[in-house]
Amino acid sequence: MAKDPATVLVTGAAGQIGYALVPMIARGVMLGPDQPVILHMLDIEPAAEALNGVKMELIDAAFPLLRGVVATTDAVEACKDVNIAIMVGGFPRKEGMERKDVMSKNVSIYKAQASALEQHAAPNCKVLVVANPANTNALILKEFAPSIPEKNITCLTRLDHNRALGQISERLNVHVSDVKNVTIWGNHSSTQYPDVNHATVSTISGQRTVRELVGDDNWLNSEFITTVQQRGAAIIKARKLSSALSAASSACDHIRDWVLGTPKGTWVSMGVYSDGSYGIQPGLIYSFPVTCEKGEWSIVQGLKIDEFSRGKMDATAKELIEEKSLAYSCLE
Repeated sequence: MAKDPATVLVTGAAGQIGYALVPMIARGVMLGPDQPVILHMLDIEPAAEALNGVKMELIDAAFPLLRGVVATTDAVEACKDVNIAIMVGGFPRKEGMERKDVMSKNVSIYKAQASALEQHAAPNCKVLVVANPANTNALILKEFAPSIPEKNITCLTRLDHNRALGQISERLNVHVSDVKNVTIWGNHSSTQYPDVNHATVSTISGQRTVRELVGDDNWLNSEFITTVQQRGAAIIKARKLSSALSAASSACDHIRDWVLGTPKGTWVSMGVYSDGSYGIQPGLIYSFPVTCEKGEWSIVQGLKIDEFSRGKMDATAKELIEEKSLAYSCLE
């Protein structure tokens, strides 16, 4: 039986990440090789011409799964009947800008988009926020779209998760698909905590822990963590542009696992609404280890947290609490 097309919204679609992301979606990377898609692309008025160019290219690529393309600067038209919303559009921090200025710009963007999604998206629409500050943008969206279930609003920390897998795979010279169950805790910022305490590697002699194989706690507790935390800045320094290819690929991974499920025995990192697990204040959007089944995520429970981890997890939660109050002060 041919499946009904899924309607996928990408905001900020004329930007770098959008340009990398839309062909991946149209090719079936996000929802699978048998799932037709209709793409809704939204951007701001000054980007309208560029956005139309992206639409022309999508038509020119003749993707078999692509059943329709809408390119618009109107949020209502963009949000109509969407099943999945990837929120890439946001206001980037520019040199000399205070955090509060960036926050207030993004608060107004996400407040407006939340109401368009709430009124026009399909029931049970799944939302992934990519634009920074991702966790707090997602929180604002949740506040202003109260009828969208809180479990349907997430933010992207899969990029950090994949970066952590990549660093371990490079260090041990093993294939990245043999490494699993790293965890990103907290904020998608430089306070995030990449945790390998429960991570394992498939070897000829079975599953071995990352700590045992690396055999260098000093590296794992310092350089490894800072490399993952600051990888985005390192890529900007190298490319003079932010990471777009890896961000787009991770967004596909996030949605694919959420919709189609995680492999048995494997968890991934997602920024989700805290229910108080691991002592994290309820009501924050915080990155946890999760498994997914039948379109629903669940936080992995019962992981042992040592003192070092506790300190790191609390520090990133503290930053999120500060961001939340900054965002609320912008609303006032």
